[in-house]
Amino acid sequence: MAANEDLKPGVNFFTEVTIERSMVLASEHPGVASRLAVLPVERAVIDDRVKGCARLPSLRSIDSALRELMDSDRRYTHQISEIIRRDPSLTARLLRLVNSVYYGLTTPINSIEEAVFYLGVRQIRQLAMVTPVIEDFTKLAGNTPFPWREFWQHCIGVAIMTREVISCVHVPADDSDYVAGLVHDMGKIVMAATFPDHFVEIQRRAASDGRPLLVIESEVLGINHAELGATYLKNHNLPAIMIEAARYHHEPEHASQQRQIIAAVQIADLLVRHAGVGNSGDPSIITMETWSNASGWEILFPGRRDAERAIAHAALRRSLDRLPSTLNGLV
Repeated sequence: MAANEDLKPGVNFFTEVTIERSMVLASEHPGVASRLAVLPVERAVIDDRVKGCARLPSLRSIDSALRELMDSDRRYTHQISEIIRRDPSLTARLLRLVNSVYYGLTTPINSIEEAVFYLGVRQIRQLAMVTPVIEDFTKLAGNTPFPWREFWQHCIGVAIMTREVISCVHVPADDSDYVAGLVHDMGKIVMAATFPDHFVEIQRRAASDGRPLLVIESEVLGINHAELGATYLKNHNLPAIMIEAARYHHEPEHASQQRQIIAAVQIADLLVRHAGVGNSGDPSIITMETWSNASGWEILFPGRRDAERAIAHAALRRSLDRLPSTLNGLV
């Protein structure tokens, strides 16, 4: 064995020997190769990989020209349309959405101006955010095998339902709730980008052994997707609401700020999974009892307030019914 100074940083003698033996075993027994290649990783190595992970520029600036125009008092349809025309991907999503089953139009819409008229400012804002973010997500995830289209549907679905959940409590002041829902599973994308073999092994085990995904992730990689996503977002100095949404979307009671939004993300995530919309990468079955008893409800409606919760539940079920049609137009 070579002297210790020949080892890579962060790799000790025991780890090097283990890897060499694993490679020999893998060559002799191909069927065990995948499991031998995914030893848990030291935290220092994880942190280094995450620091080297590419930035997502769309999370810093999401079509600012369009947002500023729609925030202004004078919202001219033709001006908005001209900005949309500059982005072919946004144009395609816009026309696909307005012509989806959800809108039930008898005649196809081919004009951007007509599409803007039908969709309205709120839908256009959400579309302007989703388009660049999903494109950045796709680049970051790379070629790691996973049903990514269904995963993007899950992320967008959670963003839409987060807005619906928080609207049951108060009128949102900005788009922070929507963005929080959109990035809540950021850690899974970072995991696929930085540790693709571990990500694949985690998905293999999650599909077969029935244990919580967070437990499997910690066992296989040494960190779960919630902590990994928060680490990535914090490294890139993104807003606290994004970091907290990634870190605490399974346990909003531990969030330190904007707990109502984090609670809304938790409930939205459970609702979308319960409805079987998209693919979150977590095969755990979410029953109606699971989402209706989530800890986030106490944050949103403290002291029970059963009547208000019942009204919210009914409204959210109606929104869930419309969600698949909306997502088919977006992704």
